[in-house]
Amino acid sequence: MNSEDSLTQPHERFTSWQRMLLTVLACSGTTLLATPLLDYLDLANIVMLFLLTVLLLAVSLGRAAAVLAAVLSVLLFDVFFVPPRFSLAVANIQYLVTFAVMLITALIAGQLTAGLKQQARQARIREQRTKALYEIARRLAGTLTLEDAIEISKRFLRVQFNARATILLADDHDRLPEERSATEPLYSVRLAPHLATTAQTSGQTVRSHEANGYASLYLPLKASMRVRGVLAVAFSDDAPELPPESLALLEALASLIAIAIERLHYVDVAQATQLDMMSERLRSSILSALSHDLRTPLTALIGLADSFFLIKPTLPPPALETAQAIHEQAARLASLVGNLLDMARLNAGDVILRREWQPVEEVIGASIKLLGSALQAHPVRVTLPPDLPLLEFDAVLLERVFCNLLENAAKYSPPGTGLEVYARLLGESVEIRVCDHGPGFPVGKRDDLFNMFVRGHTESSKPGTGLGLAICRAIVEAHGGEIGAENRPEGGACVRFTLPGGVPPVVEEEEEEKKNKEQFA
Repeated sequence: MNSEDSLTQPHERFTSWQRMLLTVLACSGTTLLATPLLDYLDLANIVMLFLLTVLLLAVSLGRAAAVLAAVLSVLLFDVFFVPPRFSLAVANIQYLVTFAVMLITALIAGQLTAGLKQQARQARIREQRTKALYEIARRLAGTLTLEDAIEISKRFLRVQFNARATILLADDHDRLPEERSATEPLYSVRLAPHLATTAQTSGQTVRSHEANGYASLYLPLKASMRVRGVLAVAFSDDAPELPPESLALLEALASLIAIAIERLHYVDVAQATQLDMMSERLRSSILSALSHDLRTPLTALIGLADSFFLIKPTLPPPALETAQAIHEQAARLASLVGNLLDMARLNAGDVILRREWQPVEEVIGASIKLLGSALQAHPVRVTLPPDLPLLEFDAVLLERVFCNLLENAAKYSPPGTGLEVYARLLGESVEIRVCDHGPGFPVGKRDDLFNMFVRGHTESSKPGTGLGLAICRAIVEAHGGEIGAENRPEGGACVRFTLPGGVPPVVEEEEEEKKNKEQFA
């Protein structure tokens, strides 16, 4: 049942012919009531009775009944009360003025009374709708699921407008469900998909004159960030034309639904983000604990393997080979544990950068020397511009970046192929590239390679756990730079990263050097 039914005026419950008949009966009743009083009341008082009748009919039956009552009252007053009675003739010309004043007064009073009644009714309707809108806003603000929000909205439209509705939600690419889905039983109204798409893309309300259960109104669900979907409303076929105030109420409802949908969306995003943060924190804690616990026995294992070479007399060659294999595998495992510990520390934010202004070529040389035998089959060529300025960075961490990049490049390059390290000035920063002549990065996985435990080839026989590039990204981003991967047109892969430039400090010459220069000058 429509909420406005309770506010329907009495005259709206009758047909026009019934209202005319009731008006005639009311005026006739007034005449019958006033006739016995003619000997006791003046004609002016009789006029008041007719005016009272006009006011009552205006309140109860509306404007049309008030106009008819005003005319009938003048005629009945003339015929039954003004001499000569039972005739339209008037003995005294002054009664014409009485008739005119009576008619005008009755018409004005009837119109004003009916108008005030209509305004009061509209005010009650607005009050009721405002209260209903406040109630649905309160319920939408407290709902916890998208299904509840949709059901609350449909119930509101069913109660307030006796209308059926469907809410079409847009996906992440601002696209509504496909056209074939619009005829599935999931939807409570029949839809015109092209009109829904028009409302979604334009952000404006779209009207339709299609019948047979089709939605006649498509309202975009405009939230603060974007249009979240479309509210399709279908009214009954015999429903009157939608007034402007009802359309405004529907648009307000669409805004409330859009805000609720956006709120629920960001609640889901926040919960997922919090869950990811907790998972990452837990994983980092586990890695850090394991790394600390494994580092000591691995160091002891490496020392025990080295002690086999110091035994006198010297052990047989097979035993020494076994000791060397134990040493290499333990060292590799120690390196893996070191990477895990570094990754855990970087993710936890416990690393404090010890920035110093220094030349980058020294760190590159130290990294190449540190790798040693790992680069024996891959000569490294370093190309740096002569005007490369000093950079402010943590040498220990940046050395780890070069070691990981060079080790990866050597691991996936054919023996005998060289590695290149390039640097160039790039605006306010310096770009550094580490390139090889290997097979390159897999297509479509370049961005994922910098995540933890992601490898270019999952089933590769090369040893590793997929932490090297993740550590490089964490260190470079901690310095305020960016890192990325690409394949070379001539074959091979390149990892490039940037470091902020800045203005290095001016190094003042010592006093003795100044004096020596002055002496030789």
